[in-house]
Amino acid sequence: MEQKLVLLGLMLGDTPLRRILVYTGIVVLAALFLLPFVGSVHLFDTDETNYAETAREMIVTGDYLTVQIDFEPFPEKPPLFFWLQALSMKIFGINEFAARFPNVLCGIVSLMMLYFFGRKIYGHRFGLLWILSYSAAILPFFFFRSGIIDPWFNLFIFIGISLFIFYLDPARQGLRLRNLLLSALFFGLAVMTKGPVATLIFLLCFVVFLALKRFKIDTTASHVGLFILVLALVGGSWFVFQAASGNSGIIREFISYQVKLLSSESSVHDGFFGYHLVVLLVGVFPASVIAMKSVTKKSEDTELQSLFRQWMYILLAVVIILFSIVNTKLLHYSSLAYFPLTFLAAWVWDKWLDRKVEISRWQVALIFVLALFLSALAVAFPLLTDHYEWLLSKNFAFIDPFITEAVKRNVHWSGYEWIIGLFLILGVIVASVQILRRDWSGMLILHLVVLMFVFVSVSLFSSRFEGYSQRVAIKFYKSLRGQDVYVNTLGFKSYSHLFYFDKQPSDEDDSIERLMTDQLDRDAYFVMKVNKKDIYLERFPELEVILEKDGYLFAVRRAGPSDP
Repeated sequence: MEQKLVLLGLMLGDTPLRRILVYTGIVVLAALFLLPFVGSVHLFDTDETNYAETAREMIVTGDYLTVQIDFEPFPEKPPLFFWLQALSMKIFGINEFAARFPNVLCGIVSLMMLYFFGRKIYGHRFGLLWILSYSAAILPFFFFRSGIIDPWFNLFIFIGISLFIFYLDPARQGLRLRNLLLSALFFGLAVMTKGPVATLIFLLCFVVFLALKRFKIDTTASHVGLFILVLALVGGSWFVFQAASGNSGIIREFISYQVKLLSSESSVHDGFFGYHLVVLLVGVFPASVIAMKSVTKKSEDTELQSLFRQWMYILLAVVIILFSIVNTKLLHYSSLAYFPLTFLAAWVWDKWLDRKVEISRWQVALIFVLALFLSALAVAFPLLTDHYEWLLSKNFAFIDPFITEAVKRNVHWSGYEWIIGLFLILGVIVASVQILRRDWSGMLILHLVVLMFVFVSVSLFSSRFEGYSQRVAIKFYKSLRGQDVYVNTLGFKSYSHLFYFDKQPSDEDDSIERLMTDQLDRDAYFVMKVNKKDIYLERFPELEVILEKDGYLFAVRRAGPSDP
């Protein structure tokens, strides 16, 4: 049987048939891991509901040029991702599955691109190793099952950088112009997805690369001009349409928001300087640990390999430094680093198989420690939330009245969730022993065990976490859908009430100030968290409390004349 498999491999070689089989396998396996239960959990506030609501409002209004939220211009993002979501909603309906389906496609395309570039640079085996390194990481898997904007943004930047590296490769002279124009095209798409920060990242990487090359690269002024032209035409097309439509004010607000986002003015989500290093270490496990051994002076066989590896180091450093300096700290800000980090891990894995690089004992120890931490989280979360009396008795600083009520919610646990944590740590122990023995199966076992752990954990814990955080509020919004009422929140930012209430466009002012002071033509319902209820009930005594449950308070101001 083994001889037949070897013979089959030799017969296929690096042929179109093998590539077709590999790409088909990627599509099938990625779909099997990414599609199940992707629409079974409500959209999470605020990013998922923000983007889904923007796409929904495009469909409701029929205006696909203006990005809006609550039927007002939303100057923070360009429209490309919302177009993808709106198209998905046209096909699957306005629901959670449709909002997240574009990122499922992005996950499939991303893995195909990893194999494509990996095979072009190092060969078939490396492409497969890069896929495994990327697939087994926690955060990439999680984001591909979400409805946030970053996966497509990151993919466009990664493809743009990869094609630009191919442009620099002296062995590809005949394809230089094509690679350059395609690179500019994808950077333009990245700008159309999230904004000019895509260009900033590329420019920072390019400046570092130029400095390392002592400002000597093989290019021409015409090529530079063509790159800028294509980037401007693609990336600036929406802005041109906005200006032509008389909406130049949106462009000014958009630029102002981008500047604020990268400045110290935005401190809603602040954190310590090394925040993203910790996020990448844990969130891109085990690639984050394996990649540490890539710091070596070992030379590459081709110029393309040297260029690509150099650019991956530069991209990783730029992303970490840039978003460590930026005052706003969010989990997904460093998500572009997943590509270079998993590339470097695959590089180490590939060299390890050829006995050119060794996995150190300290790396194996660190892999075990991080696996122990992750398995402990998987065991502790259901245990603590199911036995919340102990947790509340400790009076931890982060436990406020809302969290106190949240952990008391009736969220079902089977009692067997700890098995997934045990599976991870036992699997990592087996893999570690094999790695220390220098058995090739050790690395494969490690990645497959982590992949299964991530798949089960995301499927298992997402719905439970949603149950603790927001489910009761979303059910309330949905219960009011179709009724002639106002719905809003007090004391916390949310877009869920817009999406799940299915708010329709109206010329009436439904601001908090008017709903609380003017005579109302219909009832106005409000949702607030219990830790703010005393403030708002004292401030607005005309509110009638109709329900207090699971950390939320639901109130109504009835239609009729205002109180004197």
